[in-house]
Amino acid sequence: MNILFKKDTKKMNYLTVILAVFLIIYFFIIILTYIFQRNLLYHPTENNYSGDILSVPVKKVNIKTKDNIELISWYHNKKNEKLKTILFLHGNAGSLENRIHKINHFKNINVNFLIFAWRGFSGNKGQPTEKGLYEDAKSAVEWLKNNGTDQKDIILYGESLGTAIAVEIAQNKNFAGVILESPFTSMIDAGKEVYPFLPVRFLLKDKYESNLKIKNINIPILIMHGKVDNIVPFYMGKKMYELANEPKYFYFSEYDDHMMEYNEKLLNELEKFISSLN
Repeated sequence: MNILFKKDTKKMNYLTVILAVFLIIYFFIIILTYIFQRNLLYHPTENNYSGDILSVPVKKVNIKTKDNIELISWYHNKKNEKLKTILFLHGNAGSLENRIHKINHFKNINVNFLIFAWRGFSGNKGQPTEKGLYEDAKSAVEWLKNNGTDQKDIILYGESLGTAIAVEIAQNKNFAGVILESPFTSMIDAGKEVYPFLPVRFLLKDKYESNLKIKNINIPILIMHGKVDNIVPFYMGKKMYELANEPKYFYFSEYDDHMMEYNEKLLNELEKFISSLN
């Protein structure tokens, strides 16, 4: 009897040690994730879609934020007062050069554009944070207004992470319209997709809760999403469309991944939406 009891005790001690080691490793992962989470979220040195040559004329300008960070920016102006201006808010990875394959197409569309790099991107000073990126976008809006573009003539175009910034600054404002390419509902939801084993809601510093804010947008909105997106699941883009107020439009592509192909169909939808705002 004593021998059996000793064996059971030894087995329980062994299981306790395994559980303790597992918990230590788990909490160590949680601590590391919390400390380095912004390195996981923002990737300024990633270099996808490189090698494209800029074929649309741009003026290179610097936009200064309220906290004195200068943002490298490209401005294209067709010198037509009747045209709207796209404010392009790029995603969480890469540089302005990685968007050349998109903005080249704006040359043949009746629209001006301003694209800028976030703090910490494209050689800009500072570190990207949710609050900081909101400030960057607001500073870009002010720059456009100070250079002769009314707020009612600005179209906010958000790409991936940029969709959350577009949603944030569009709330209760009279911009011309909003375009969201591959939007996510919130960074909490997106984080749970990648790290389902972590308490993402409690760890996240930058939550980007677009799903709670989109109801405050009362201007025309176009939502575009690829159904085979392997980074932001398609259901998030669909959900954002469902949550959006009218007038709202969608372009859901059967075969596009996260970075949607700027093909004839997508460009037609963009042109149609932009034309409807004039």
